[in-house]
Amino acid sequence: MELMEAVFGEPPSSYTDVKRRTTKLTVYLRERPPTGRFLRSELAAGLVRIAGCGLSVKPANISSARVPAEDWAQSWKRHFKPLEIGSALLIKPSWSRRPPKKGQKLVTLDPGLSFGTGQHPTTGFCLRQLASRRKTREKQSFLDIGTGSGILAIAAAKLGYTPVRAFDHDPEAVRIGRSNARKNSVAKKITFSQQDVTKLPRRGAAKYSLICANLVSNLLLQTSGIIAARLSGEGTLIIAGILTEEFERVRTAYEAAGLRLVAGRSEKEWRSGAFRWR
Repeated sequence: MELMEAVFGEPPSSYTDVKRRTTKLTVYLRERPPTGRFLRSELAAGLVRIAGCGLSVKPANISSARVPAEDWAQSWKRHFKPLEIGSALLIKPSWSRRPPKKGQKLVTLDPGLSFGTGQHPTTGFCLRQLASRRKTREKQSFLDIGTGSGILAIAAAKLGYTPVRAFDHDPEAVRIGRSNARKNSVAKKITFSQQDVTKLPRRGAAKYSLICANLVSNLLLQTSGIIAARLSGEGTLIIAGILTEEFERVRTAYEAAGLRLVAGRSEKEWRSGAFRWR
């Protein structure tokens, strides 16, 4: 990497393909260098010098390509497309003009500092569970533990869950969640607060029909009893944010608390689950 920066005057980025055992170094230049061939020769000569020092240097391919000019401030938006959760929900960024279908509740949410746009597999699982477990003729309460952007609480309020409570250890997440709730006209339907789940009492806690805990595995393991204490007798607990190889440990902890796994999903390296009382 030092050789690349010395030759081109710009720091390179590095990508390693572990399976193929190859590494690609890329340098972006704002203007095409007038001495492109000379720079290639300098780079090739540098590799020879490195090999001469006794270091192992495998044959390298050197190539260049013109990158079309783009408005980078806007082009990233193409990666955040509207997300449909069946016929119940449409999650979309504010710049999308896509209208919801008949009967779909609309949640408008832009990517930001707090986790949760619906694009991540764990958030998607929680959203699908929220929609599929809503009983329109019954009153169902909802608790969002580790609310992040507030997406799950907002979706719950849109679907008719009440009361809806959401909390996060990060005060910035609480601020962003409230802001997103206002933008979606459900601020009065959600109670946001800053809380540390590890410090919540087990006794005397309010019970909820549905709980989402999209947290890291260590935190889910540490607080299994605290979280389970907030689930109503006929309620469902949705846990997500778990790497596949860590899921069995989490499952065992919640089964020890008296719950049983009733639904699950694996996607990429993530696994999520829904639990109910035995």
